[in-house]
Parts: sequence; structure tokens; C-alpha cells
Amino acid sequence: MTNATSEPKERSEDPINLFLQGLSKLYSLWVSWTYPFASNGSNLSIHPTAILTRRVAPGIKLGSSVIIRNNAWLNTFDLSEAHREPKIMIDDYCVINAQCVISAKNHIHLERDVMVSACALIMDHNHAYEDVSIPIKAQGLTPGGKIRIEEGCWIGHGAAIVCGQGELVLGRNSVVAANALVTKSYPPNSVIVGNPARLARRFDATKGTWVGGPTHPAAGEQG
Repeated sequence: MTNATSEPKERSEDPINLFLQGLSKLYSLWVSWTYPFASNGSNLSIHPTAILTRRVAPGIKLGSSVIIRNNAWLNTFDLSEAHREPKIMIDDYCVINAQCVISAKNHIHLERDVMVSACALIMDHNHAYEDVSIPIKAQGLTPGGKIRIEEGCWIGHGAAIVCGQGELVLGRNSVVAANALVTKSYPPNSVIVGNPARLARRFDATKGTWVGGPTHPAAGEQG
């Protein structure tokens, strides 16, 4: 007779999942050893479906223990000899979740411990559209600006951080809520919500407390 109070048996991992994990590990090692990155650290985890080509690798600098999940796309432009400095810098312990897009014409820097949830967009330029006589896809890119996301930030699911000009700085340990559209800088310890984005609350270091509304937005996967 079965003991109704007995603990359920621990289920082992699906063998297919174990195979895929091993394949991802091998792919990560292959990319680390053979792709011509500006530089790359140790213990990288790059999913085989990530869109990351040898052509753009010289414009990318990766730290250690960076995770790039399935179908994420890292893209850069203008890697001529005169513009060989890194366009994308991703520091130690950053997580780039599934289907994220990071597209740099000038410079995008993610400092250490930044989490980017699934389907987020980080882009330092845009498509030009002013000439109504030709298709937008034929008009090239805007001059754009630069983006720096300081350490410890959390970018929510489906959020977009786009810099049209100058420098956009997201202060350390800030949260960008799901589906927010950020086009300007915010101070450290901010909670940013909405489209267009607004500051919902922030931590006031001089008072030692949070100021603003009691917003706790769902940011998305922590990965």
C-alpha cells in the first residue's frame, strides 16, 4: 500500500535539456576562443541561437560571466579602421535575456551586474525618416548618441532605451519597468515607468528613504 504521507520522488532533468545545456556550453567556448572580440572575459554563456556574428565581434567587449540567452541580437555599425574602438561594452555578470536587441552605432556600455529582461531594446541611434520621397529603409541612420547603464540596473520586459543625441545615462541600481520607453537620463536608484517614461520614485540618499509613490512595477524576468 502506498504511504500517503511519503515525499514525492525527485524528478531527474529531461535528457534533452541536459544535451542542450552541453551544446550551449560547447558553443560558448567556441565563440570565446575563435571570435575576434575587442576583448572577452572567462566563463561566458552564449546561447547557440544568439545573433552574434564574426563581422560585428571586433566592436564588442565582453566581461567575465556574461550570459547571453536565446535569440538575443548584438549588432554594431561602422567598424572601419578609423572606428575600431568597442561599440558595445558588457561588463562582468551582466545578463542579456531572450530576444533582446542591443544595437550600437556609437557606444553602449552596460556596467557590471546589469539585468536586461526578455524582448528589451537598447539602441543609441534611430532610422532617418525625414525625406518623404524615398523609403525609410534607404535613408540610413541618424547620428544618434551614447548610452551608459550603470551597475546593478534592471531593465524590464519589453522596455526600450533609445538615445537620439548626446549621452543617456541610467544611474546605478535603477529599475526600468516593463514596456517603458526611456529617451533621457535618470539619477541612481530610480524607478522609471511608462511610455513616455517618467520617474515614479527614487531613493533620496540625503534622507535615507524612498520618495515618490509606492510603485513596485513588474519589470520582467530576472534571469
